Amino acid sequence: MAKEVKKVAFLTAGGLAPCLSSSIGFLIDEYTKKSPKTEMIGYVNGYMGLLKGDSIPVTDVVRKQALILTKHGGSPIGNSRVKLTNVKDCVKRGLVKEGEDPLKVAADQLVKDGVDVLHTIGGDDTNTTAADLAAYLAKNNYPLIVVGLPKTIDNDVYPIKQSLGAWTAAEEGAKFFINVVKENSANPRALTIHEVMGRNCGWLTYKTAQYYRKMLKQRLKFLPEFNLTLERQDVHAVYVPESKIDFKAEAKRLLAIMDKWDSVNIFVSEGAGVKDIIAEMKRRGEDVPVDAFGHPRLDKVNVGQYVGKRFGELLKAEKVQVFKSGYFARAAAPNKKDLKLIEKCARKAVECALNGESGVVGPDENAAAKIRACEFSRIKGGKPFNVRKGSFRKMLSEIGQPNPRKKRTVK
Repeated sequence: MAKEVKKVAFLTAGGLAPCLSSSIGFLIDEYTKKSPKTEMIGYVNGYMGLLKGDSIPVTDVVRKQALILTKHGGSPIGNSRVKLTNVKDCVKRGLVKEGEDPLKVAADQLVKDGVDVLHTIGGDDTNTTAADLAAYLAKNNYPLIVVGLPKTIDNDVYPIKQSLGAWTAAEEGAKFFINVVKENSANPRALTIHEVMGRNCGWLTYKTAQYYRKMLKQRLKFLPEFNLTLERQDVHAVYVPESKIDFKAEAKRLLAIMDKWDSVNIFVSEGAGVKDIIAEMKRRGEDVPVDAFGHPRLDKVNVGQYVGKRFGELLKAEKVQVFKSGYFARAAAPNKKDLKLIEKCARKAVECALNGESGVVGPDENAAAKIRACEFSRIKGGKPFNVRKGSFRKMLSEIGQPNPRKKRTVK
């Protein structure tokens, strides 16, 4: 039985993904249909806006034209990276005063704003923070619930089978490399590195490589008689955080490719071999900054540059170029496949909210991928990509790369 929900609030947080604007659009549209009297607001810049009480209203004009949001990437209300349980960081950034508990400040602001339901749209950090907030609200008898939606292009949230926007990010990364790969014709012995987002999970790197190879074969024709070959533009190696990079063995294999085709193309996750790279940086006396969630700043670690330098020397490359598709891919509007999933999840999220059911709404991998409100207690990040996955092993076999070993280290 649906209950009366007088006011709901939305917030988006963490990095971008091709689902944020669309999720809000579908949520607004569904509330307008199912509960037209419900007032809606959006907190500006995620949890930062919640702590500061900074919000914008959903007007009648926005209600009527909400589905325009489903055609856009990014977030109309803005994101930030704020962890409510990281008191020191919240104080340092001026979001709360010394001695204040950010969870209480957030809860009190929701009560002050008269919010009955808070919709959080974000990845593992956003939703674990939402879980912390939901637990605080329940423990302290605050009369409101939290309903999340799973956004992460890494596709690494337990127990979500498919995160919103991940398919699109992989497709956009493939489109990006369709153009970038042509740079290998600018120099002989060209080494081209495609660094793909993915801190702990290689799913996006795998899927981007898979989509790219499919595009090459289905959308393009080649002219080997005039040195225009599929082999030169193919993926020659795929490295993910869940497996080991054996530079010595791989260099031998890739050197033969370089000698034959005058170029090598590598897809690598931004988190592949990070622990070893950080250890090397620390040995050199370099500091590795972390974000509010304690994660190493991957832009400072720079896996692509590291892999490019190592292989550049081993393959006697004349030119090494590193390209990062992450910001291009994550800011895209969702493709048709993602849009369908986003709409289903958003409309289910409204149903759960009206029924007073908290959780993160998405396809539950432990319930035959049924779209439901997954309990906050089950939500956590760091779900690894299965390197034993048949389609991944098949792709590696096709490009001549040995099956991966499961250690997360660099030899």
